[in-house]
Amino acid sequence: MAKKKRPFFSHYAKIFRNEFKGYNSKFFINDLTAGITVGAVALPLALAFGAASVDQDHLAVGIAGGLITAIIAGLISGLLGGGSFQISGPTGAMAVILGTIVSGEYGLQGMFMATFISGIVLLVAGLLRFGRFVQFIPKPVVTGFTSGIALVIAIGQLGNAFGVNAAGEGTIGKVMTFISNIKDTSLPTLGVAALVVVIMALYPKKLSKYVPASLVAIIIATAVVKITNLDVKTIGSIPSSLINSEVLNITAVDIPMLSSIAKYSITIALLGMIESLLCGTAAASMKKEKFDSNVELIAQGIANMAVPFAGGVPSTAAIARTSVAIKSGCRTRLTSVFQSIFLILCMFVLAPLIGMVPYSALAGVLFMTAYKMNDIKTIKGYFTHGLKDAIALCFVTMAATVVLDLTYAIVIGVALSMIITISKLADINVNIEEETLIEDKDAAIVYSVGAYFFANGKQLKKAIEKCEKHYETYILSFRGVVFVDISAETEFLEAIEYIKSLGSDFCFVGLNSDINSALEKIGFQETVGREHFYPNLEDCVAAKRNRS
Repeated sequence: MAKKKRPFFSHYAKIFRNEFKGYNSKFFINDLTAGITVGAVALPLALAFGAASVDQDHLAVGIAGGLITAIIAGLISGLLGGGSFQISGPTGAMAVILGTIVSGEYGLQGMFMATFISGIVLLVAGLLRFGRFVQFIPKPVVTGFTSGIALVIAIGQLGNAFGVNAAGEGTIGKVMTFISNIKDTSLPTLGVAALVVVIMALYPKKLSKYVPASLVAIIIATAVVKITNLDVKTIGSIPSSLINSEVLNITAVDIPMLSSIAKYSITIALLGMIESLLCGTAAASMKKEKFDSNVELIAQGIANMAVPFAGGVPSTAAIARTSVAIKSGCRTRLTSVFQSIFLILCMFVLAPLIGMVPYSALAGVLFMTAYKMNDIKTIKGYFTHGLKDAIALCFVTMAATVVLDLTYAIVIGVALSMIITISKLADINVNIEEETLIEDKDAAIVYSVGAYFFANGKQLKKAIEKCEKHYETYILSFRGVVFVDISAETEFLEAIEYIKSLGSDFCFVGLNSDINSALEKIGFQETVGREHFYPNLEDCVAAKRNRS
C-alpha cells in the first residue's frame, strides 16, 4: 500500500517540530555564533558574485544586488528550506549566465524577470516532487560542470583583474578581447588582484575558522589602495537599503521579453535545482540529518520570486557557506537568519567602507573561489584508477560548459552518460559449454549474463552460429540475465528458428520472475511453447530423461 503523503503545511510543521525539539539557550548561542561566522564568509562572496553577475555598466547595482540577495535568501530559503543547515545566496554558477542576460537587449529588467520565472519553475518542481531527479545526473558530469563553471568565472574576471576591457560574446569572445587589449594592462590593478590571491593562498587554515581568508584579503587590499593612493577603480557608493536602485518592473514586461529570456529562466532554474540539491545532500551527510529535497526546491523558488522585487540576483544554496555553518556549530535554520541579520548590519554600518573596495580585489577573490570549486581529488582519482568513461564525461561536460550554454552542457553530459551506459549494457556475455546430460547425448548450455534489449538481442543467435559443432539440445540458461527488453523477443525467435533448422531441440531455464512476467505479457511462452520452459537446469534434465 502506497504511503499517504502529508498535506504541505502539516509536513512543514513536522519538520519544524523535529528540528526545534529540546531547543535551549546553548543551541541559541551555537546558531548565533555560527551565523556571524557564515556572515563574515558570505559578505565578500556576495559582493564578488554580485559584481560577476552583471556587465561593466551595472557593477554598482550588481554588487548591491549580491548583498541584498544574500540577506533575503538567507531569511526566506533559510527559514523554509529542506534542512536545518542550508545557507543560500548568490553563487558562481549563477553569475556565469547572468552577465549574458544583463548585456543583452533587456538588461537588468531581463535578469530580474528571468530570476522571477526561474523561481516559479523551482516552486512548481518542488510541489510536483521533482527533487529526486537530481540523482540521475552522474558524478563525473557534475564534476566537469563545476570545473567548467570555475573556468568561466575566472575568465570573466580577467578584465577586472588586469584593468582592461574583456567584453565579448561568450567565453571565447571574452578571451579574444582580453588578449587583444592585454597591452593596456594596469599594473596597480593587477597588483591588487595578485595581492588578494597570494593572501588567500597563504592564509593559515587555523585562522580561517575565526576570520575567512577572503575577508582578510579584501581588507588588506583596500587598506593598501587607500594608504598608497593607487589609481585603481573601486566600488564607489552602494545603497544602504534592502531595496536596490533598480528593481523588477512588472509593467515593463511584454511577450518579446518573455520569449527572449525563456531559455535563461530554465537555465537558472536548473542550476538552482542542481546546486541546492547537491549541496543539501552533501551537507545532510556531514551533519547526519535528513534533507527534504522537494521542500528545498519550494524554498528556493519562493526566494527567487522575491529577490527581483528588491533588485537582487538569483539565489541558490552554497556548499562553501553551508559547510562553514555546519563546522561552526549550526544547530537549526536560525543560523541562516542570524547570518542575514549580520549582513544587514554590515550594509548599514559598513557601506562607506565597502565602497572603497577595489574591483580587482573582488576579482582576486573570485580567482581563488574558482580554483577551490574544482574537485581536484576526484578528477585525479579518475586518472589514477584509469576510469576512462568518467574522464570522458568530466572533460566533455567541462568543455561544453566553457564553449556552449550551461544548459547544453548538462544535457550533453547526461546524454553522453546515457550513451556510455547503453554501450555497457549492450556488452552481454554469452558462453557455451558442452555437457553430457542425457545418456550419451551431448547438449550445449548457452549461458547469458547481462541484459538483453534492442541493441544486443542478436548476440544469442550469433553465439550459437559460431559453434563449430552442432548439438542435439540447446539449453538456453537465462539465470544470469537481469533484464529483457520486449524488443529482444524477435531476436530470441530467430535464434530458436536457427536451432530448429539444425534439427535440434531447445529449452529455456532459469528465467527470474520479472523476466518471465515481461515475456508472458507479449505471449512469448505461448508462441514458443510452454513445454520448452523450466525453472532450472535440474528440472530440464529430469524431464528430458523421462522422455528418453
